Amino acid sequence: MGELAGEWSLELEPPFEPAHISLVIPVRRAEGSAAVLKVNFPEPESEHEADALACWDGTGAVRLLARDDERRALLIERCVPGTPLWEVEEEAAKEIAAGVLGALWQARPAGEFRSLADEAAGWAESLPAAWEVAGRPFERTLLDEAVEFLRVAPGPQDAVLLHQDLHGGNILRSERGWLAIDPKPLVGERAFDVASLLRDRRDELLHDPGAARRIRHRLDFLSDRLGLDPERVRGWGIAHALAWGFEGGRPLPGHIECARLLMG
Repeated sequence: MGELAGEWSLELEPPFEPAHISLVIPVRRAEGSAAVLKVNFPEPESEHEADALACWDGTGAVRLLARDDERRALLIERCVPGTPLWEVEEEAAKEIAAGVLGALWQARPAGEFRSLADEAAGWAESLPAAWEVAGRPFERTLLDEAVEFLRVAPGPQDAVLLHQDLHGGNILRSERGWLAIDPKPLVGERAFDVASLLRDRRDELLHDPGAARRIRHRLDFLSDRLGLDPERVRGWGIAHALAWGFEGGRPLPGHIECARLLMG
């Protein structure tokens, strides 16, 4: 941290959160402007975060101010006041999120990005094994639905640069409007990028007797607003919820329940 602070003339402030997959520190630049220093731990999903931010160049996402690829370090625009979209009432939040996605999809992918088609093929192979190791934590029909969808996932034609993890905690209010942070970029079809929004606010959904209606409304609204095939959106919603539905070999109940609700 000290070397980066010196090279980029930064004054470090206390970190935003405990470090799990990255260290995120608010900083002040030499001229006094606010920024964020982020150092990613070695893992594939964040490997091309800086490339994605460079492609978006501030359209729909925070701006990349500097990068050090060897140290996996990024200096990025700080969102002020930084209010997460989770603090906005859900109906209004869906409209804001759709606008952010539409802005992100305008970028032409440039550089080396992982493809959605390759990820889907990997998930189709790894999901059954993860399900078995975890003790078959959900019904076989749900697993089969996801795996079959992933096996026939499309190639990169008409592909865009995808965020992959766009939910209410990764959309923040800034002086320039609502902006995305923390992408796990892929290149692929637009319908995939709605998956994280379908299962957003999972803690609420787990205790909401009307959860099925809420998720269906999200699916219909976002598909219509973004001009997407709702069946493609639903398929990716189920598949991605289960692909990301295990942590350390343990199933994540919120992800699995959201996949069940979409299945129904």
